Amino acid sequence: MRKTIFLSILFLNLSFVHSYSNNELYNKIDLFGEVLEKIKKDYVDEVDQPEMIDSAINGVLQSLDPYSAYMSPENFNEMQTDTRGEFGGLGIEIGMESGVVKVISPIDDTPAANAGIKAGDYIVKIGDEQVQGKSLMEAVKLMRGPVGTSIKLTVRRKNFKKPLEFIIIRKIIEVKSVNAEILGKDKDLGYIRLKSFNENSDNQFLDIIKKFEKNSKLKGYILDLRNNPGGLLTQAINITDFFLNDGEIVSTKGRKVSETRKFFARKGDEIKGKPIIVLINNGSASASEIFAGALKDHKRAIILGENSYGKGSVQSIIPLRNGGGIRLTISKYYLPSGNSISEVGVTPDIVVEETGQDFKINTKNDNQLNYALELFNS
Repeated sequence: MRKTIFLSILFLNLSFVHSYSNNELYNKIDLFGEVLEKIKKDYVDEVDQPEMIDSAINGVLQSLDPYSAYMSPENFNEMQTDTRGEFGGLGIEIGMESGVVKVISPIDDTPAANAGIKAGDYIVKIGDEQVQGKSLMEAVKLMRGPVGTSIKLTVRRKNFKKPLEFIIIRKIIEVKSVNAEILGKDKDLGYIRLKSFNENSDNQFLDIIKKFEKNSKLKGYILDLRNNPGGLLTQAINITDFFLNDGEIVSTKGRKVSETRKFFARKGDEIKGKPIIVLINNGSASASEIFAGALKDHKRAIILGENSYGKGSVQSIIPLRNGGGIRLTISKYYLPSGNSISEVGVTPDIVVEETGQDFKINTKNDNQLNYALELFNS
């Protein structure tokens, strides 16, 4: 009887486990059940058993990699809002690294970005609660709250000895993925800032290109993917395709045959071979790295800025019968060169690190953008 109960708790399917014999696997399940019984009987405080099982499931997933996670029904519903373009919160993309919450990137013009949160920051406290030991979704839940309320984040930052504290006011986050303007002394450079790869990013991007291409003075493009945490793989492929005539864009490799694929560019460069500079930094991740890496491998663009984040895997959101879901890594992607960017990232052709306390993207204090503008004028 006990074996049946614990099998249902863990949702295990023995057919997926090849390294264990049936007896070995049953022994492990029995061990887990024994631990649960000991906790229930002898632990100093009374425990919430369903919550403990959720934590166990999440622990299994997070032992696989930093991006796989379990979402309770409540967290799963909240997650759905992230891809629809509007949600309440601080405006940061986060991930797990060695059990600590790490900022992948702050979203432009959001409370977190305006307060000074940077890509690569490690969040150690949310309010008065230590983050160590919490799941990613638990950290997200702590950061969200009623619009207009404040929260204190304590972060560790590279090259800073002491923790930094930020008071941030929550607000509705509207994710507008594409902004654009004409730059340059002679107003002859198309600047496109891509903040994320959302459902309609490719159409917005293409509309801007077509508008810019009507300008006979235009001599090149600066494509800004700094602090772009990624998004939909299909969008990365579509937008990269705008600038290539042929060749491979990216390949994915997984355990299933259906997850092992190659994606190629279709004939037709939307900007007719004009030169491109792509700006990246430590907050450029996932789909951003596909885009920058493909254009670099095809020698179609100069990549300028800082090394990118290094997230070279594809996650699928899989609904569960209880109304929750899991985010599970199903494949890894590879650049046209065959290189993986996992834990490595894309290395710029020209390294220009962010400088100055007053640095802000697309302002007079943006030394990386200024460098790109100078390159076009040299």
